[in-house]
Amino acid sequence: MKKIFDEVSAQCSQLVTKRYSTSFSLGIRFLGKELREPIYSIYGFVRLADEIVDSFHDYDKEAMLGKLKRECFEALEEQISINPILNAFQAVVNRYQIERELIELFLESMEMDLLKNEYTQKKYEKYIL
Repeated sequence: MKKIFDEVSAQCSQLVTKRYSTSFSLGIRFLGKELREPIYSIYGFVRLADEIVDSFHDYDKEAMLGKLKRECFEALEEQISINPILNAFQAVVNRYQIERELIELFLESMEMDLLKNEYTQKKYEKYIL
């Protein structure tokens, strides 16, 4: 049964990618088949975090991003999530041994987007890393 859920999770990430970024999803088609699903899974997660920051104005964005962050690291540790986007993401991170530090840096940049829009040079360099 986990196999079916993993397939559905990957399909959810692919749908998110296609709905949010037509040009990026078209570009993914030029990659080899073995790379497409992992790229969709990473993009699905990144898009979810960015959506919290940029779109959910009537909600507590800080709490939502904090929850996503906690659930993300739980999924990485447990190697499963009932959130299909996180489930697809954790599978790719664990399969390709993507460093947790890179995920932490990305989520920190999302937190910075919530709190401040002007940065010192040092903060800007950290933000774009």
